[in-house]
Amino acid sequence: MRTEREAKLRAPADFTLPDLGDLMPGVIGKALPEQDLDAVYYDTADLRLARFGITVRHRSGEDAPCWTVKFPDPAEHGPALVRSEIEIPGPRDPLPERVADLVLAYTRNRRLVPVAALRTRRRPFELCDSAGHGLGQIVDDEVTATRENFSPYEFREVEVEIGAGGRFGRELMRAAVTRLEAAGASAASPIPKLVRVLGVRATRPPQVKLVELAERPSASELVQHAIARSVTQLLRHDPGVRLGTDPEDVHQLRVAARRLRSDLRTFAPLLEGEQIDAVRQELGWVGRLVGEVRDADVLGARLAELCATLPEADRAGAVRLLRRHQAQGEAAREAMLTSLRDRRYLRLIDALVKLAANPPMRAAATDPAPDADTPPPTASMPEELAARLVRRPWRRLTRGVAQLGPEPADERLHEVRILAKRCRYAAEAVVPVSGRRAERLASRLAKVQTVLGDHQDTAVAEDWLRAAADADPKARLAAGQLIAAERARRAELRERWPVVWRKASSNTKHPWPEYAHANKARAPRR
Repeated sequence: MRTEREAKLRAPADFTLPDLGDLMPGVIGKALPEQDLDAVYYDTADLRLARFGITVRHRSGEDAPCWTVKFPDPAEHGPALVRSEIEIPGPRDPLPERVADLVLAYTRNRRLVPVAALRTRRRPFELCDSAGHGLGQIVDDEVTATRENFSPYEFREVEVEIGAGGRFGRELMRAAVTRLEAAGASAASPIPKLVRVLGVRATRPPQVKLVELAERPSASELVQHAIARSVTQLLRHDPGVRLGTDPEDVHQLRVAARRLRSDLRTFAPLLEGEQIDAVRQELGWVGRLVGEVRDADVLGARLAELCATLPEADRAGAVRLLRRHQAQGEAAREAMLTSLRDRRYLRLIDALVKLAANPPMRAAATDPAPDADTPPPTASMPEELAARLVRRPWRRLTRGVAQLGPEPADERLHEVRILAKRCRYAAEAVVPVSGRRAERLASRLAKVQTVLGDHQDTAVAEDWLRAAADADPKARLAAGQLIAAERARRAELRERWPVVWRKASSNTKHPWPEYAHANKARAPRR
């Protein structure tokens, strides 16, 4: 996978590339041989991929025929088109399973079919630094596009592509665009060629669209926004989970599933129950499935860090531990991928897409009583209702802390961590209504969650190390030293978490008066 950043410009038929050899000091430009490229683009019949900004194509005419899948970068906003690009060499037929798998969460029950063909006469110009390292390309493309039931469509486009994270970066991009505009090209919308060819159908909203909330959203708008946010996050990271190059994708997909499950619990008083209960159950299954891989990633990184601190004489045992863990992690990943290709998972995605479009809100009275749980669906959500939605998980959390003894078991602290996470998610869900009050509570609970999460990681690591030592006597000495390190870290975290909790639960820190009576639970002092 690589990241491409490109600016697109329209060019008239008589356009000529200007001199590009002196764009910036330290940048060298040179023309490359012209190319004739043939590309076929694939999508579902309803253009699900294009509407999400995703493209799948097979192109020939370069070094070797190659499939390319491109995903937009949601964090980038501006004149440049920024996308993650995955290349898979191979012929056009048959369509590789790996290509279809990368976009399976988007296509689901729809087949990928050819939707357009582009023939391009390309004049490339390479940009390098003084050492000859490539910085990017400027390409002048004359394109003839064909699609079913339409006459051929011709256009000319100039692209400036600069490698993400390079030494010159955006400054070089601006210099190139300025030079091209001075020569007669004009800035174009940062959209893929395919969208330009397919027209208005490809610009329709995606199946899940995250819209900005009004300043005072209604209950239905708030619920829909929360659901769409998590479903969008789940879809966005699903391809990366399948690709397996960045553990953060696994983490973010699990967060999306857990947050959505928590939000559905938080908004339960506003939603019809039966359908929501089924979705929450399936989200729990996905969370556990992906969680096993995420836990393995975290444990693997922790073991590698600890093993590096062992004496040289004990490194052989450490290597045995790492190999054992790697094999178990790979098995967990294979099990996860098998399930992500299963109809059960795809049915869940279908259900989530429908839920994001139309949450099943409970019918509300036209003039609800002041303490009613369901306001009119079009009225602004009262702050009092937002506070009540957070109060329920807050009470569960404070009760959980109050029931801890002076030396709570690891399992009990883990339960408190889960309750803190649920309360944090509930507070974050109502931020559009309650603003800074909810943000402050969520921020403090995030710190509690982090400390107790680190504590749980040490307990999980010790359990794994004990099992590994029993299974492999040659690794016992190394395992024992690592267990000692984990216990020392866990003792530090046990001393730290009560301090973090007292800050989170202090009466003076809670802006919602409704919480004052609940802020009696204190972590036991040591």
